[in-house]
Amino acid sequence: MSAPGSSPPPSFMNEPTHTSAYSHMVKVSHLSSNMRLPNPEAASRASRPGAEDNVPNRFELFLLGDGEKKVTEETDTRIPSTSVFTFNKEDHTLGNMLRSRLLQSPNVLFSGYKVPHPLFSSFILRVQTDGTLTPRQALVQACKDLVTDLGLLSREFTKEWELRKMVGESVDGGINGI
Repeated sequence: MSAPGSSPPPSFMNEPTHTSAYSHMVKVSHLSSNMRLPNPEAASRASRPGAEDNVPNRFELFLLGDGEKKVTEETDTRIPSTSVFTFNKEDHTLGNMLRSRLLQSPNVLFSGYKVPHPLFSSFILRVQTDGTLTPRQALVQACKDLVTDLGLLSREFTKEWELRKMVGESVDGGINGI
């Protein structure tokens, strides 16, 4: 193990050698009793910021900054009748609804979205049409259709909620609202 004429290795190094990736680590049980190791939890907190420090504040997820636009459009020059829309301060909820609604249109050939980074609340929507509508017109129509659909959903939900409250009051004498 050691070269002739050199000092012998410490006693804890005389253990059998391991071929694992962790064989270079020193076992704590061999340290002398007067040596103290720092609290690893406190050391890790002091040496690096916590995960909660990387998360943006909640209000930053939906409030636009000064001069920031909600939607920007960039025409794709590689593919005809294609635009790339960037939505700021929005997430998968709107991206998936728009993509789905756009694909229901017979004039839309392709619609897809991606979120560039999970910590930033924005997504990129690519829309390709057959040329009878511009991608912007298709997107505006999809937004109008979604507003109509969500209004219908809200009315139907409210109607069912009120009916269940009335049925619940008549069955149990009004003790439980549902």
